[in-house]
Formats: sequence, structure tokens, C-alpha cells
Amino acid sequence: MRAMVYRGPYQVRVEDKDVPAIEHPNDAIVRVTLAAICGSDLHLYHGLMPDTRVGHTFGHEFIGVVEQVGPSVQNLAVGDRVMVPFNVFCGSCWFCARGLYSNCHNVNPNATAVGGIYGYSHTTGGYDGGQSQYVRVPFADVGPTKIPEWMHDEDAVVLTDAAATGYFGAQLGEIAEGDTVVVLGAGPVGLIAAQSSWLMGAGRVIVVDHLEERLEKARTMAYAETLDYDELDDVVVELKKQTDYLGADVVIEAVGAEADGNFLQQVTGTKLKLQGGSPVALNWAIDGVRKGGTVSVVGAYGPIPNAVKFGDALNKGLTLRMNQTPVKRQWPRMFEHVRNGHLTPREVVTHRFPLEHIAEAYHVFSSKLDGCIKPLILPDAA
Repeated sequence: MRAMVYRGPYQVRVEDKDVPAIEHPNDAIVRVTLAAICGSDLHLYHGLMPDTRVGHTFGHEFIGVVEQVGPSVQNLAVGDRVMVPFNVFCGSCWFCARGLYSNCHNVNPNATAVGGIYGYSHTTGGYDGGQSQYVRVPFADVGPTKIPEWMHDEDAVVLTDAAATGYFGAQLGEIAEGDTVVVLGAGPVGLIAAQSSWLMGAGRVIVVDHLEERLEKARTMAYAETLDYDELDDVVVELKKQTDYLGADVVIEAVGAEADGNFLQQVTGTKLKLQGGSPVALNWAIDGVRKGGTVSVVGAYGPIPNAVKFGDALNKGLTLRMNQTPVKRQWPRMFEHVRNGHLTPREVVTHRFPLEHIAEAYHVFSSKLDGCIKPLILPDAA
């Protein structure tokens, strides 16, 4: 089969790999029909995630058709069209029993914190991902869901991570009716977080970024107010001005480890790798929320420590909530919102690339060329 492979920072290409085989009775083999590049994939591409090995295939957002099932699989059959959450999870451990599928205890021997994730380095289990023609899906009875007949394929693939993570970010914020919500980052996760904030009762939503095409998308897709931090002397001061000098009730950090906005943090975090990425957005969240407010963190960070203003968070009495998204737990309610038109995941999609052109896709997305917000990968496209 053809698959994307990692060859070092900023170096990916398409090569021939063996078609994955059933390794466990609960496995399924899925032929990928549509995949995506996530903003968090760029952390791997830029060399920020430990134990990203040469030859690894990225891709934790994908949908496809079941080609083969193990003898123990009961809920899927060959030919089923499925969407696969980015979490690899067993469905039966102490954490899964409580809906914490992203913290499954049985799928990642390499870490005590995160569970398993497709295509996201050996730090998260070493599972090959879906930027390929085929992928092995463990625990096939508990992870994949059959795609509803009414659902558009591009909605389905964005729901496997980005949309679910945005919704989860708003959920973690515990938004009360009338709250002012600030979303840091107008990528796909931030855009869906802004849309979701309205559904959870927000009275005002402000999205912060510095790319005009993304801010425009926040205005037209999420009906949010926007701030361009490049045009401000201090984004935190501006947020205070906008909120009677109190701060926002809820701040959703949807940027993660490669946030711009502070040269020193950017250099030490993303260039010199002296910390686990740049914590600029996380510190803005701590500074920009009101005392007693809530900071929701769904931007991706690695296991290496960061220079975060934890003392300020303590002294302001903040509630900090965060996790990798337990995707399948979000889907039942999200499916209703998508079907009713209240959430529009496929609106974030801007580019589509054949798998054979994946090096170009990563370059365009990484460099934010051509207004790229969300690129999809078509494994079988010529």
C-alpha cells in the first residue's frame, strides 16, 4: 500500500508499506477513503514530539470502509463505512468505564499519562495512522462508529478529532448562561469551540488570532467577535478592556505548543526545544480570564515541561480543565447538532490533496500558505 512516512523534521514522503494485518481477534483493517492533517500533526512534523520515529505514518483523523475483521469483532462487518475516533481505547478499563477513553490504561505501554492515539509517535503507543491507504484499528468493537447515511464524509472526518475537540473545549469551560468566552486560536478546533460556546449558553464569544483568513472564518462561521493580536500592544490588556477590566469568564486555549506572540517563548519552546513548545497562549489564558474563572485547555502539548504561570493561576483562584478529547463520548450530542445545522464541521475545510502530494500538503499547511486552515488527504486520488 501507499502511505505517508516520517523521515525527520520537515521531511515526509509517500512510500510503499505492507498492508497491515489482523494482529488480535478484536482488530479490523480499514481501507481509508478520506483523512486529514491536524494542526497537532505539525508538532510531529516540526520535531517537537519525543520518540517520533523514522518510518512512522501520521494521521489520527480518518474514515474508511471495513476490509477485514478479526474473529472476535461483532459490531462491524466487511463493507461497513466507519469513522474512527483518534483515541485507541479498550472500552473496559477503570478509565474507559468512566468515559475517559483518551486515558485508557491498556493501550499505551510508553506513558502513564496519555492513552493511545493513531499516528502520533511512540509516545502515544506507536500506532500507525490513517494518512495511508489502509490502517489497523484495534478494539474495533468499541472505537469505530458506522457513518450515518445523512452525514457528509467531510463532516465525518472532521468529527474524528478537530470538531470533537472544539466541542469538548467548550464543554470543559462549564459555560454558564451569558458568560463571556474567549477562544485563543482560530484554527479548526478554535472555530468549532466558538460555535459550541453559543450552544452552551455564552452571551459573548471573542476569538483571538493573527491570520486574517482565520479571523474572517470566525466571524462568518462562528459569528464571533475577533481580535488580531498583531495589531495590539498587549492582547491581555485588550481583553481586560473588553470585559470591564475583569477578564473573561471562560478562556478556551485551542492553540497548543506552537503559539506565536512572544519571541522568547517561541525560540526557547519551538526552536531550541528547551521546553515542550511555546506556552504563550496558555499564559494569555491565565492572564486574560477573570479571578475565579475557568481555563479550558485543548491545544496539544508534549510531555516536556513548560514555563507556565501556575502561581498566577493559583492566586487568581482559577479552575484549569484539560484533557485529550474522549471523542466517542461527544458524538451522540454532536451528531444531533450537525444534523440540525448548529455545528458545521466541514466549513473549516479549505484544501484537498492526493496522498501522493502529502509533502506539499504539509508544507502548505505548516507555512499557512494559500489561506490553508484544514487540509484533507484523499488516499485514492490520482
